[in-house]
This record gives sequence, C-alpha cells and structure tokens, in this order.
Amino acid sequence: MPKFSTAFRLRKSQAELDFADISLNTDNLLFLDPFALSQRSDRWSQDAHRTVVTFFQRIIEDIRNGNGDRARQLLLNLREPNETRLGYSARRPQGAGIGTTQAEQIFDALSDSAAVRTGFITSLEESGLMIPGISYDKISDLTTNVLRAQLAEYTVVQSDLHGVPVQQVAMPPCFDTDSMQWEARYLQLPVYKSSPVLLVPKSLVRRSPAYRAQRYYQHFVLNYLQHEELNNPASRLVRTLKDDRRVVYKKDLAARHPLAKEFLYEFSRAHPNVLSGFRDWLAAEESRRTSSDLDEADEAFIADALAEALRHIPRGSERASEYHRLMVGMVEFLFFPNLLHPRKEHEIHQGRKRIDILVENGASAGIFFRVHAVRHLPCAYVAFECKNYTTEVANPELDQLAGRFSVNRGKMGFLCCRNFENRDLFVERCRDTFRDDRGLIVPLDDPTILRLLESVSKRRRQELDDILSTLVAEIWAQ
Repeated sequence: MPKFSTAFRLRKSQAELDFADISLNTDNLLFLDPFALSQRSDRWSQDAHRTVVTFFQRIIEDIRNGNGDRARQLLLNLREPNETRLGYSARRPQGAGIGTTQAEQIFDALSDSAAVRTGFITSLEESGLMIPGISYDKISDLTTNVLRAQLAEYTVVQSDLHGVPVQQVAMPPCFDTDSMQWEARYLQLPVYKSSPVLLVPKSLVRRSPAYRAQRYYQHFVLNYLQHEELNNPASRLVRTLKDDRRVVYKKDLAARHPLAKEFLYEFSRAHPNVLSGFRDWLAAEESRRTSSDLDEADEAFIADALAEALRHIPRGSERASEYHRLMVGMVEFLFFPNLLHPRKEHEIHQGRKRIDILVENGASAGIFFRVHAVRHLPCAYVAFECKNYTTEVANPELDQLAGRFSVNRGKMGFLCCRNFENRDLFVERCRDTFRDDRGLIVPLDDPTILRLLESVSKRRRQELDDILSTLVAEIWAQ
C-alpha cells in the first residue's frame, strides 16, 4: 500500500515531512487529537484551535438556550472524513464519520448532560471522557470535519512545497466561523485514484490521543480513591500486609467503581481538582514532546543519509533547486517540533519579494522560544534563505534577508550557504545588521549543518539547542 510520499515521488522520509505520511489505500490507525492542537503555540494551530472551540461552544450554547434544532443541524452537517485516511481501518475501511445516527446520539447526550447545562465540560476532548458514545475516534472525525477548510489550505501549501499537483474537487461542506454555518466549497487538493487527499500536520496526529477514559480512570481517579480509602478508618478495602503497611488494591476499587463514563462525570463533578490535575499532567507531557508519533525510522541513519546528500550536491546555480529541496527536509528533520509548517518561496509585499523557506515557530522551550520570550525579538515565523553559491555570500545577501523581516512575520532568519572563506567577517556583518535593528541573521553553512547532523547521528540530539544557542549568542554579542 503506497504512502503519500511514494505515490507522489517525494523521495523523503517521514522525518523530513511536516505532515503525516499516510498510506493511501486504507485508513491509518492514527487520530487527529484536538488536545494536541490546543497545546501548540504556532499560529496555524492556534487559528485551528479557535475554530474547533467556536464550533463546540456554539453547539453547547444553542443547547443551553433552547436552540436544539440549530445544534442538531450543525452536527448533522458532519460528513465522513475519508480524505485524511485516519481512523480504524478494520472497523470502517471507508470511514464511519459522525453520521446521522451518531449525530443524534451526540445531540441527545449533550442535551441530557448536566455537565453541558452547568458548563462543567469545557472542551471537546473532555466529552470523550464523560459522555457515553463519544470515543476519541469520533472526536478525531469531528475535529477533521470542522477543520476541513484549514486542512485544505495546509495541504495546498505542503503540495506546493514538494511539487505535488493539485486539482479542483467538490468536497463536503466546510465550517465557516464568520457565518457560523456549513458552506459547500470546491477545494484544491491532491488526488490519488480519483480520491482527494487531505494532509494533516504530524504534530497533531497521535496513535493514542491524550484524553482517554481508561488513562484518566486508572492513573487519576483510582489513585484518588486509593488515598481516600486509606484515610477512611471504616474502609473495608484497606488491607494490612505482613510488614504492617496498609494498602488498597486498584482491582478492589474497580470492582466497586467500574469504569463507566457516567461514573467519570459524577466523580469529576464531585472532585474537579482531579480532572484539573489530569489536564495539567497532560499539558506537561505535551510540552516535553520532542518528536512525533510517526517518526519511527532510525534517526542516525537519516542523519547520515542527509549528510551524504549534502556533500554530494555540487555548488552552483544549476543545482540550486536540488540544494533548496534538501534544505526543506533538513529544516524539518533538525528543528521539528519547534519549527513547523514550512512554506516554499513564500511571497511577501504583493509578490515583490520571496522567502526561500518560511516556517512557523511553535517552540515551548529552547532557543526558538527564548529568542522571543526572553530576548523579546519577534519570531512568530523564522525565515531560511538558501544560497548554493560557488562564491562568498556577503552584504547583498544579508540585506536581501533583512529586507524580508517585519514585526508580524518575525525578525529572525538563517542564511544557508555552502561555506565561508572568512566566517569571522560574515559574523561581524551579521552583528552590524543586528545592531542596526534590521533583524537577527544566523549563518548556517555546510560545516555547521554537518555538525548538527553528527550530533543526531551519535544520538545526542539534545546538543542541537546548545549549538544553535551558541550561534545566536555569537551574533547577539555587543
């Protein structure tokens, strides 16, 4: 079964791609996780998260205000999201989606829920914990439906980046947050065997989403009940061991309080601090994530292959496109998940200027986070200019990149080139540019890139942030 990268001849591994490299002839056992979406700081994810929240809150508000017909209609407009190929292939090879029956079940569950009436459920993913019939695969489907327009735009950008042809296709309705309605649209998408394909950022795809009832029940609800029983002198579940330790076994608690979503709701309503602790724990786990669920290949092997490819690209304008394509994968491989959603030759100033590679900054730690949060330099986006020159890069190339900076786009970029005859001189030019408040430009030549790849090859990826921090400090020095 061919993957997207194989079918469209991208010649890149999953680690070099920003999107989930899905198998095209079947559903993939993967899910779009709205919680992961809520934790991302890049602009695409924030915009998409607002769309999901707007949709979910409108349904909740309509139910509370007695506008059940409108809420039901919003749910009934959800369709089978076959275009992403995400979900349970064994159960529904064509995608079960939400469907009329399931939409009615969701509407009835929300309408009957005290959690909805009181505002206890605050997010779509929480409904998967506490409302029967709403599982994480259905939440993934709902999220995909609501984000169809944004995913289509993302797909077009990634298709342009990798030279994948697109064509206009009729699609199920897209949710519009301005009109708060579903609108039928024609979208530009890749097509495989007469079937359109929607790409999904790999940063949002999970084999097992964060909000899972079993996870919450086993590690938070039962833990709390254990502590409660141990502090109850009259508890019949407490057992005393030979060493006089008092214990409560989870199997005994589970027999008394079987896992059921109705129980999880009642428990959470009575103990909201436990649910809050679960949320905080998930957020902390997400903030420590340094790779995607999909990057299974040996990183050392990929690093060595990229280094070899870089060494074998001749310098000169005739091989500039090859160098540029390699750098697109290089940026993804080295800097994900801090830098995301690359765009190729992004146009600015009504097309009068172009940026070779523009990526969104989604860092929650490390140098790309500190440049903005600690050093207060705008860098919502980070630019990469690629120069496959045979001669030395100098002031014209610096001025070219600096001219593409702005407060909204960001004022940080990398000038990628093959080598420097006098690196110290070029660094001093970068310092001059920075002192003149024209932006932070970091040189990234072959020796530096090979050093980054070598760290990954030796399974010392943690060194990358130290290397980048040193490069930034070198320019920032006054």
